[in-house]
Formats: sequence, structure tokens, C-alpha cells
Amino acid sequence: MKAMNNKVKAALAALICLGATGAQAQQTVNIPNIIELSGAGAVSGTNFRDGANLAIDEINAKGGILGRKIVSTVTDTQSNPGVSRALVQKAIDSNPYAILGPVFSGSVKVNMLLAQKAEIPQFTGAEAADITQMGNAYIFRTSFGQQMSMPKIANYVRDGIKAKSVAVVWVNNDFGKGGRDSFIKEMNSRGIKVAADLSTESGQVDFAADVVKVKGANADCVFIYTNEEESARFLREARKQGIKVPLLGETTLLGQKVIELAGEAANGARGHVGLSADVPVPAVQEFKAKFNKRFNYVPDHNGIKGYTAVYAIKYATEKIGKFDSKLLAKTLHGMTITPAQEPGILIETTWDNNGDIDRISFLAEVVDGKQKVTQTLPKLGK
Repeated sequence: MKAMNNKVKAALAALICLGATGAQAQQTVNIPNIIELSGAGAVSGTNFRDGANLAIDEINAKGGILGRKIVSTVTDTQSNPGVSRALVQKAIDSNPYAILGPVFSGSVKVNMLLAQKAEIPQFTGAEAADITQMGNAYIFRTSFGQQMSMPKIANYVRDGIKAKSVAVVWVNNDFGKGGRDSFIKEMNSRGIKVAADLSTESGQVDFAADVVKVKGANADCVFIYTNEEESARFLREARKQGIKVPLLGETTLLGQKVIELAGEAANGARGHVGLSADVPVPAVQEFKAKFNKRFNYVPDHNGIKGYTAVYAIKYATEKIGKFDSKLLAKTLHGMTITPAQEPGILIETTWDNNGDIDRISFLAEVVDGKQKVTQTLPKLGK
């Protein structure tokens, strides 16, 4: 009888333990972050991670989402598509509500099908145009896709620079090739000649030969679409060789890390900025101050991507009133979130049926080592 009592007590203890574990699981929501923390994407991924963590800590401090605290395991893709795919599969095995990351387009292209099959919404900072053109109802951007941003910089080349020809320098990866293809398409539609079309490599150190080719093209301006470190190296080499024509780019070229690495060579660089911590929006400036205080560095656009992704998940979930991954994806399509509705979104943002975003953006120039916004551009849908 005594042995039987001991067995009953053990069984009861196990049930109590299981109940406590179940209750604890009900008090949290799992949103893993699969991101680049090493390799060529480390600058972008670290910013994205820290922005997301800042948002998570803020939300958890106020009670979480629908009373549940966010749990977010961060794993490093090493900027490797194969590694990212394995990590997304591992994350799916942990029964996530949504997935954050990665930033690199090549990684997203090989891992997003896993999230799609599992019907888990995935929030990415990747910008390659074709990511949202594959019929995936579970992929959502937190930045402009190239098909949204390139028309804006193309209009500036035609109307602001009044260029008749352009030299294009791009990095040979999914991000760079997608941007190059979209940009050249926009140039062709505006009758602007592509005088040079130069492919460079991710992690490239020496751009001397590329700059010589750019000079030889005698174009009216140069469009640079490479990763942060390569962009800084190209700017330094361009200034060293005395290029005088405008050096233009998209969000990355005018980013904080490029400015820091290029030093004085960044001055005069200009272009379209879809996101930046330097835009004259009070909510963005408040975010920048909080981020800098917390992590002791100035964020770039990737920090904003990670931050707003978490707040988009929070707002849409509270809107539907329950945790339902399929319904979250369905709800976000066609949704507009304003800062009045959710301050953490920072800037009014709309997601279309493909998961692409639309919001205001900016033209900017680097002046005395700082990004200066020169013009605000309206949402494409307005």
C-alpha cells in the first residue's frame, strides 16, 4: 500500500509539473529571429537583431501581446543561405507564432518556402524584388522591395540630376542582381543610357580597377548598389581617383555604417532613402535615441526594420484578438498601421497583398559626415 501511495504521489507530482509547464507556455509567444550576425551581412543583421530586441523588451515591459511575453531565440545564419534554411526549419520545429529575418535576399529565397509550407508569417528585411512575386502569402517585408524603391531613385536621376547616362556598380549576389535589374529597367524606360554595367563581389576589398572603368565610361552619374563595407570602399576609391560626377545610391549607400567607414569620402553621396534613423520624423528620432542609449551605437535602417516588424506583429495580433498564425498573415494583407494606432510602427505603413510595404520615403545627401534629408516623397499609393 505504501508503495502504491508513493506511485500515486509521483504521478500527481508529474501532472502538476506538466500543468505548470503548460501554463508557462501559455504565458509566452515564440517569435524566433534568424539573422546575419557574422559574415558579409553582420552589420545589417546586428542592427536588425538589436532593433527587434528593443521592441521586444518594450512590449514585454508593458505586459506582452495579449498578456503573453515574447520569447525570441536569436540564431546566426553566418550570411550563408544553407545555414539559414536549416535554422528556419529548426525554428519551425519549435512551433513559432511568427519568424523574424533574415536580411539577405539569397537566404530568404531558400528558407521562405519552409515558413510558407508551415503557414508561419515571416518578416524580412530583404529587398530583392522577386521575393514577394512568388505567390507566398506568408512573407512580409519591413522595408521597400526594389520594385518599389527603384522608380523613386530613377525619377531623381532623370529630374534631379538630369542625367542622360549612368554607370552602374552592383554586388554579385541576389540583393545586388535584383537591384541592378530593377534599376536598369527604370533607366531604359526613361531613355537614360547605361554607360557601364559593373559587377563586383561580396566582400571585395580593392575597387581601383572598377573606378578606372567608371571613369572611362564618362557617365553623368554613378549608381552604387553594394553592401555596406563595399560601398564605403568604393566611395573612398572614387574620391581618391577624383571622380567628380554625382555618386548615387539607394538606402544602403547613405547608411550610418557606410558614413562611418568611408569618412570624408561619403560627403556628397546622395540618393533615395526608404528608411533611416536620420529622417525628420519625431518618432524615428525617439527610436534612434533609445537605440543609441541601449546599444551604444547609432542604428541604420536595418535597426528600424527589426523594431517595426515586432510592433507590426503586436498590432495585428491585438486586432484579431488571438494567436493564430494563418489569420495573422491574412489580416496583414491590405492593412495600414499608423503611429496613432501603434506608436512603435514609427511611420504610417501599408502592406499590400504580396507582403510589400508602402510608406513615405526620402531623398538625402551626406553633408559633413551626416545624412541630410532634402525631400520627402509620398507613398506610392497616394
